[in-house]
Amino acid sequence: MPIHYEPGDDHVVRITIDRPEARNSLDMDHFAQLRRAWERFDADDDVWVAIVTGVGPDFCVGADLKTYIPQITELQRKAAESGGRVTDIGGYQLDDGVKAVLRGVTIYKPIIAAVNGTCVAGGMEMLGGCDLRVAADTATFAVMEPKRGLFAGGGTTVRLPRQIPFPQAMEFLLCADRIPAERAFEMGLLNEVTSPDRLMERALDYAGRITANGPFAVRKTKESVLRGLLTTMKEAYKIESEISNEVFASEDAREGPRAFAEKRAPNWTGR
Repeated sequence: MPIHYEPGDDHVVRITIDRPEARNSLDMDHFAQLRRAWERFDADDDVWVAIVTGVGPDFCVGADLKTYIPQITELQRKAAESGGRVTDIGGYQLDDGVKAVLRGVTIYKPIIAAVNGTCVAGGMEMLGGCDLRVAADTATFAVMEPKRGLFAGGGTTVRLPRQIPFPQAMEFLLCADRIPAERAFEMGLLNEVTSPDRLMERALDYAGRITANGPFAVRKTKESVLRGLLTTMKEAYKIESEISNEVFASEDAREGPRAFAEKRAPNWTGR
């Protein structure tokens, strides 16, 4: 089954991993599809927020080890033999895997994870690239690679200690235990835990609260946060000032106060 990309008329797109027969694991084809979905979201001016979720009892369990490892190994072999000239096979890129889980991907639009079930390996890697996280109370979370003598190289060792308290992150990373949703919420990994039947409702509520705001201001706010985290406080303040000037010079910055004065909903242009 494919990766579904379903934009609505509310400026929100649902990106759904639909491979329940393989626990929503990703082979090379599905990694490529997921990467393209993120690129499409980033480029689509009419879509302001993305919600990513899965079908069935799993959110995402990462790479399909039965198929992906032989596929990526073959691609890596051909790349090495060609001196780096071959970077794709049949349209599948060497870096599709990391881009699909949002490692090293710059998207300043908000991304909401609606975690419907098991979130491990690449699922946890992708979760680290999401801004808000709502989980079903049946969901579980884990960085399980160390249990197999492997390494979580899709961004988790970098992002997780920056997103939740250090001791909690190290419990995830070193113990490699499965963590239930309520405990993950207590650790600061999630915004909210809800019943499975209300999961999408709650994710859409967050999305609606975001899209009520000026989309240009929202994107620029996320940009300031992400760029600022990569540098010193002094440089981050400089970035913040530059972005602030951009926002205050925008059409939306004129429309917002005007709509407030006229007691009406603003007509955002995203510019």
